[in-house]
Amino acid sequence: MPKRTTFVLLSLALLGGSALAAPKKVSGYGSLGVTTGKPGGTFTLALGDSPQSLFYYGAIDNNLGLISQQLFDGLVEFNLATYKLEPALAESWTVSNGGKTYTFKLRQGVKWSDGQTFNADDVVFTYKNFIMNPEARAGDAGNFKLDGQPVTIKKVSDYVVQFDLPRPAPAFLLQQRYFIMPQHKLGKFTGADVNKAWPTNVSESEVVGTGPFKLSRYTAGQKVTLTRNPNSWKVDAKGTKLPYLNTLEFLILRDPQAQVSQFLAGNLDQLNISGAQFPDLKQKEVAGAKFKVIRSTALFGSPPFVAYNFDAKDPALAKLFSDVRFRRAMQSALNRERIIDTVYNGLASLPGHGVAPANKAFYANTTRQLGSFDLAAANKALDALGLSKKNSAGIRLMSNGKPLEFDLTYGTDSPVYPPMAAIIQSDFAKVGVKVNLRGILSSKLLSTGQSGNWEMILHAFGDQPDPELRRPIWQPGGALYYWHRSLMPAQEGNKPNVAKMFPWEKEIYNIFDDASTTTDAGKRKALYTRWQLNFAQNLPVTPIAKPENIGAISDRYGNYVYNLGVIPGYNPVPLIFQK
Repeated sequence: MPKRTTFVLLSLALLGGSALAAPKKVSGYGSLGVTTGKPGGTFTLALGDSPQSLFYYGAIDNNLGLISQQLFDGLVEFNLATYKLEPALAESWTVSNGGKTYTFKLRQGVKWSDGQTFNADDVVFTYKNFIMNPEARAGDAGNFKLDGQPVTIKKVSDYVVQFDLPRPAPAFLLQQRYFIMPQHKLGKFTGADVNKAWPTNVSESEVVGTGPFKLSRYTAGQKVTLTRNPNSWKVDAKGTKLPYLNTLEFLILRDPQAQVSQFLAGNLDQLNISGAQFPDLKQKEVAGAKFKVIRSTALFGSPPFVAYNFDAKDPALAKLFSDVRFRRAMQSALNRERIIDTVYNGLASLPGHGVAPANKAFYANTTRQLGSFDLAAANKALDALGLSKKNSAGIRLMSNGKPLEFDLTYGTDSPVYPPMAAIIQSDFAKVGVKVNLRGILSSKLLSTGQSGNWEMILHAFGDQPDPELRRPIWQPGGALYYWHRSLMPAQEGNKPNVAKMFPWEKEIYNIFDDASTTTDAGKRKALYTRWQLNFAQNLPVTPIAKPENIGAISDRYGNYVYNLGVIPGYNPVPLIFQK
């Protein structure tokens, strides 16, 4: 799993034998029911902040990711109607040697946006120097070592590359959506220097890709402008070159309300919105506004959760947070229905435990384990933990005599985190637990979590179609399992501290190890069902809700697709056209 969020889908039929993927005329957009459009026009989106870099592998930055997915291609990509993998820069592939050898036949005739020829050298260069490079801030070196042995890549010919794995890896194909970079522009960047590539003040002509658009202009803090890549290799069903649009603009707007205002003013053409923003926009649509608001059940998307720091600096809090009885007690004081109704305006549902309910391949129904909002049960459970004594303010006292009080870290610039944090603070107070709200920018939540400088945190991680792709989050000792940081290996490449794991964590650790090697779909489903039940019982984090995906789009445009839960920012922009 890359350090940033990536989006991949299960295709287990390709494992353990040979398979061939036939090329598509409009790769990634088949079966969408779209219409052919007319060339021309400008489409404007919002960007939550300025990108930290213009080099995808040099910074963990979602804003950079949203831009990069219009500039670059991977070997494979999604069909956005089914989320099955389809050819992209690789026109076909085979899996052989018992699932240990992946051979990709590359698409010939592809040009970089500056006219240079794309070939296997670019693929091998990208993987070796960026993706597999442990020094690249947004690389993914960890996914290219299996049981301590490296995955190797080699050029077979100018248009064939081959990966050899030390053992079968069921999700390997799903991870090959990494963006391929131009060797002729980036060849001088190696080792730790890769993070210096393409800073935000680089000449726009240096940023070269194979995607539908190319970088035209970047004005820091204001706007990123992309223009049609004349060398884009994609065509529609009639053979018309894509994209249809001449220009794709990203306005940098940090404030969600400012984004809505700009959309209503006609300065943005599309906006992903929250349940809190839905009623006003839907009312305006019904009243005749020139836009549509579209809802979809989410497969992807990021369900929020609360986590307690097992390694909190206060030893008394660390001991309490590490006790599953405390986490279960506080779950009874978590009013999910109120949050769904008031924060999301009912446009959310009860969450899964690590797997979206819409994911029919792996979801295990753990709704019963979520329990219900029951303050009496929470009070009784906290009393049983020896927390029955209270001070004059009604706050429970811990065994050291200190009040049971801790900070809740949340993102102040989110449309949903502030009201959610206020509800949690209010309801926890009713069971004698004092929560102090500590607001930071949402972009800082992950780094704050990984730093360990927090006590309770309100955060979210995106769902994936295959749990293997969330392994760094949910397997104890993983790079993103930050609520129990003391399990993480002392050095990259070492094993996690299994000796410090709770028995339930050891079980989860073994489940992910076993599921990552077997190619039997039934066995993998059974293993991940056990994991979800374990998760529901022991609550490494406490899931809150699974929001729907909601988007608003101007009537001026066609081919806006919002299906199976949109990947935020990953609408098929090349097919959008101005009416």
